[in-house]
Amino acid sequence: MASHATGNKPQLSFWQIWNMCFGFLGIQFGFALQNANVSRIFQTLGASMDAIPVLWVAAPLTGLLVQPVIGYLSDRTWTGLGRRRPYFVAGAVLASLALFAFPNVPALWIAAGMLWILDASINVAMEPFRAFVGDQLPPAQRPKGFAMQSFFIGVGSVVASMLPFLLERMGVANTAPEGQVPDTVRYAFYAGGAVLLGAIGWTVLRTREYPPEALHAFDEAPPLAARRGNDATIRTLGIAALLAGAALAWVVASRGLDKALYILAGLSAGFGLAFLLRTWLAADNAFTRIIDDIRDMPGTMARLAVVQFFSWFALFAMWIYTTAAVTEVHFGSTDATSAAYNEGANWVGVLFAAYNGFAALAAIAIPWMVRRIGLRASHLVNSVLGGLGLLSMLWIRDPHWLLLSMAGVGFAWASILSLPYALLSDSVPAAKMGVYMGIFNFFIVIPQLVAASLLGFLLNTLLGGHAINALAIGGVSMIVAGLCVLLVRAPHDRTA
Repeated sequence: MASHATGNKPQLSFWQIWNMCFGFLGIQFGFALQNANVSRIFQTLGASMDAIPVLWVAAPLTGLLVQPVIGYLSDRTWTGLGRRRPYFVAGAVLASLALFAFPNVPALWIAAGMLWILDASINVAMEPFRAFVGDQLPPAQRPKGFAMQSFFIGVGSVVASMLPFLLERMGVANTAPEGQVPDTVRYAFYAGGAVLLGAIGWTVLRTREYPPEALHAFDEAPPLAARRGNDATIRTLGIAALLAGAALAWVVASRGLDKALYILAGLSAGFGLAFLLRTWLAADNAFTRIIDDIRDMPGTMARLAVVQFFSWFALFAMWIYTTAAVTEVHFGSTDATSAAYNEGANWVGVLFAAYNGFAALAAIAIPWMVRRIGLRASHLVNSVLGGLGLLSMLWIRDPHWLLLSMAGVGFAWASILSLPYALLSDSVPAAKMGVYMGIFNFFIVIPQLVAASLLGFLLNTLLGGHAINALAIGGVSMIVAGLCVLLVRAPHDRTA
């Protein structure tokens, strides 16, 4: 891609946007296999239902640690392969190897560790893809770019989520001896490794990147107002977060509460320590710059953080409890070795494929919605549809009608993957696109860690131990997310 010293960033053709987003097909193929099958693998290896949220902590925690660092590094990278594409390649290779290995783990603790490796590897490849759209596209085309990513996420997830179901129909064994993963899941993960590597390879080979000087010349975002000298504020926040974490840990220990609440305590204390460490360090390095960038984040990003919190809390509740809810309520089994349970678990794969299929269709409709009613109103409508979809699962009893629930979830999913990023990208300068996309991931990860801490506790104390009630909490949270987007200032709420 040629360098331009002045002027507006050129618009890309449909096929150029297609090629730059195609790698997300593979990334989401891997994520969909993870989301639809990891709880099943954990239960197969002997995990109890209330332990599942804690075992899932690996997934969001790796994103919390990996994405800001990868974003920071990719902002400062320029090689013969480009700025973001070296990370695409490294993440694709590692994630593919992890997918090949995951279904062969012999013990629960190894499976938990493998989830760390898989999720970290996918995050290495995924984080620069968000910044890649901001790098390559002018503001007017960014909603289309992020919607195209949502389309590929939907398509990849449909196939990946349905693979165990389809393989069973082809005669592959869907049950296995106690402690072993069925062949339907095993072969699906093998296929996922190949697809992930191939799709990202296509994007790497079929795209080019603007060099840093061209990106700087094209930059249309307003400069960030640096607030150096706010160490007192950072110190106060650090002390407050550290004390809050310590107090929660003491309450959990003294009252014998659910140990998963230690995750929330550790999260608070960890952020507190990070803020305090920043006030003690004078060196200019990756850590201090990332903390400073958190402090100096655009106001639009801070408001979007609230939207993201409630959205991803809802999604995490759905991902970790749908298998347990559907197998118990709609298929009448909690025994992971039974045919009914495994039939229900396969149907969950179909449901996850369905919401991703609806998301692919929604991704086609979203640019039209944005032109008609704007970015914020579009996200509000889609989030409410998602919340109603999750709430409807409480009353639907025929598992086939759950496909209707997934239609609402699909529209919300497509919107969550595109419109907040379109709102954000216009407020972030090109030189910090990667690190701010990584920091933005905090507001995806933190709600998942909060969900992992609280949902098991709430399930056992207030929700009668029934996983379906966790989905109800998710539905309410999704609707709240939609309402919160109205607080986001969108001076450039433009057409797609």
